[in-house]
Amino acid sequence: MEQKTEKIKNFVKNNSKWLLLFVCLIIFLAIAEDVFEREIMTGDMIGYHIISTYLISDFVTPIAKLITRLGGAIVLISLSIIFLIVIKNKKMALSITINLGIITILNLLLKNIVQRPRPTEYRMISETGYSFPSGHSMVSMAFYGYLIYLTYKNIKNVKLKWCLITILSILIISIGTSRIYLGVHYTSDVIAGFMISISYLVIYTSIVKKFLLEREKKNEK
Repeated sequence: MEQKTEKIKNFVKNNSKWLLLFVCLIIFLAIAEDVFEREIMTGDMIGYHIISTYLISDFVTPIAKLITRLGGAIVLISLSIIFLIVIKNKKMALSITINLGIITILNLLLKNIVQRPRPTEYRMISETGYSFPSGHSMVSMAFYGYLIYLTYKNIKNVKLKWCLITILSILIISIGTSRIYLGVHYTSDVIAGFMISISYLVIYTSIVKKFLLEREKKNEK
């Protein structure tokens, strides 16, 4: 019995990222199936009700508008260009830009497949295009999530590492929340965007680590 338990623990430990991919993908597909069946779900109403009850105010609204811009195309493209210029490891910098391009294309493909209309009742800002999955949430999770991965792998100062990881994690959640707050996405759009991007990041980081970053380290040696 103990041997079986140990084997299960080792299996989970050695395959944790692929188990994470599987779980997130299942959640995404379950939400997508529900979206196909009905436009607005109970979870969407509950999510907006919680945010509208505890967050919406004249003070928070301009903050939400600012935060949501941090997940927009202008900011993310600008950051990619800055990283290309500043980061000495050009393959690493290029991997950030490639990541942004791939996740953007993937989001557009999914939006056009599902074609879910955006919510209109409580919209605070104007937005075009389809709603599912949330582009800001999906792209931000992939972009800033990849920065979290690079931070974890490459920054040796423990305090700085976890400070940056915490800030980026809060930023990702805040961007997703801001989309619901501003009334341009349903809760399910945001959660689905996060889930599919986490699944995507497992694959992307594995490919980049094997074919790009590890080769770069070998060449440096």
